[in-house]
Amino acid sequence: MLIKAVSILALILFSTVVTASTGQDLTAINHTAEQFLRDNTRDLSDTVHVFTEPLDSRINLVQCDNLEAFIPPGGRLWGKTSVGVKCTLPVSWTIYIQATVQIIADYVATATPIASGQTINASHLTLLKGDLSTLPANVLIDLDQAIGRIAGMSIRSGTPLRQDALKSQPVVQQGQTVKLISMGPGFEVSMEGVALNTATEGQAARAKTATGQVVNGIAKLGGIVEVRY
Repeated sequence: MLIKAVSILALILFSTVVTASTGQDLTAINHTAEQFLRDNTRDLSDTVHVFTEPLDSRINLVQCDNLEAFIPPGGRLWGKTSVGVKCTLPVSWTIYIQATVQIIADYVATATPIASGQTINASHLTLLKGDLSTLPANVLIDLDQAIGRIAGMSIRSGTPLRQDALKSQPVVQQGQTVKLISMGPGFEVSMEGVALNTATEGQAARAKTATGQVVNGIAKLGGIVEVRY
């Protein structure tokens, strides 16, 4: 009986060792998430700090041959965020890592007060350096993202400039004579028309041709309405 009991105990211990050796290394999951965040933020700044929270050591996952990291829909690459890590081979599983990413980089701020409706030029702006994770998620990081656009609200000097604080300039005005470019497989035709609404670049625009036909298209720079068939 003693020999049998020892054999059973040895089998249990052997099974435990096998299970542990074939289980997924949790630190490798964290490393995959960290590397993904570094790879996708390196163009923003030379100073990036990535911290991930260790996974619960009780988590038991099958060893993965190919770990892939991703940002869940609606997520972002800096600040407090969540990174998904998934496995497809030999089995499918997904786990989420909580992370904090600090990016010390330039961001756009106002150099002077800007009134609502004012068109923004370079003299209104400056670049400041700071931790993007402490700023609004939609803060601008390039001056060209703001120059030529319209302030949608009054903005005080020294304010980090957000994407949602700006509006695009209309490229087509209601009542304006526009160039209609109709295109489709193997053809392109140009004619004049009159815009029936005001639209910024990329927005839907309606126009009436000289014959009275109403067409729907996309507003483009230069007073163009592009109609595709």
